[in-house]
Amino acid sequence: MKRLEGTINEIVAQLTDEAPVKDFYPAQATRLPSVQAVKDIAELGLQLFFPGFYTEHRSDNLFNAFNTGSLLFRLSDLLKEQCLLCLCFACTADRTGICTECDERALSIVQGFLKSLPEIRRKLYSDIRAIYDGDPAAVSYAEIIYCYPAVRALLHFRMAHELYVLGIPILPRLMTELAHQSTGIDIHPGATIGEALAIDHGTGIVIGETCIIGANVKLYQGVTLGARSFSLDERGLPVKGVPRHPIVEDGVVIYANATILGRITIGKNSIIGGNVWLTQSVPAGSVIKA
Repeated sequence: MKRLEGTINEIVAQLTDEAPVKDFYPAQATRLPSVQAVKDIAELGLQLFFPGFYTEHRSDNLFNAFNTGSLLFRLSDLLKEQCLLCLCFACTADRTGICTECDERALSIVQGFLKSLPEIRRKLYSDIRAIYDGDPAAVSYAEIIYCYPAVRALLHFRMAHELYVLGIPILPRLMTELAHQSTGIDIHPGATIGEALAIDHGTGIVIGETCIIGANVKLYQGVTLGARSFSLDERGLPVKGVPRHPIVEDGVVIYANATILGRITIGKNSIIGGNVWLTQSVPAGSVIKA
C-alpha cells in the first residue's frame, strides 16, 4: 500500500504542475460556466415554446400568463448568471472578482435575448410546419415536437444564435454542442438560417459558422455545408471570422450525404442530389446529380 501511495503522490505532483496547462485556462475567471445550467436554459426554452409538451402535468390552460411569467423569471435568472460567467471567462481586464462592466453587459444581453423570444418561437413553428409538409411519415405537429431530433437541434440553434449575435462568448457554442451530442446535428451558432428549415432525419448534418441559409430549405441526413480551405495568418494559423461556408438560397433541397464546400452560392430552388461533392456555385433552378 505504501508503494501505491508513493506512486499516487508522484502523479499528483505531475498533475498539479500548472506549467503545461496554464494557457488553457482563462486567467481572470474565478468560476467557469456551467454545462448543466446551459442544459436547463434550453429545457426552459422547450417549456416556453411548447407548453404542455415538456412538463410532467399538462394544464388545461397551456398559455397561462402566470406559468409563462414564472418560466421567464427562471430563465432570466439562469441566463444572467451564465452570461456573466461567460463574459468573465473571456474578459482580459486586470481585476479581482466580478467587474461591474461585465455585470451590466450581462443584464443588457439578457434583456435583448428575452425580447427575441417571440421571434424565435415564430421561426421554430415555421420549421415544424416545414418538416410536417415535407415528410409523409409525420402524422401530426405534436409527433414532430415530441419525437423529431430536428426540433431540439433547431431550438438550441435559434436560442444560441441570438446569444451569439448579442456577443456572449462560450455559451452559444455550449448550447449547440449539447444539441449536437444528443441529436447528431451540428449547427454552429454563428450560422444564419432563415425560417422554415426542414431537417429530415438529420443525423450527421454539419452547418458551419459563416453559412447562410435562406427560407424554405430542406436538408437530409449527412449534409455538410463546410469550408474548403482556410486563410492563414503570419503564424500559419487559420484567420478567424472569414466567410468560408456556403450560401444556400431560398427553396433549395439538398439530399443525403451531399458535401458543399467553400464560399459558394446554391441558387434558389436548386436540387442537390445525394452524395454530390460541390465546390462551385450553381445558378437558380439547378439540378445537380452525383
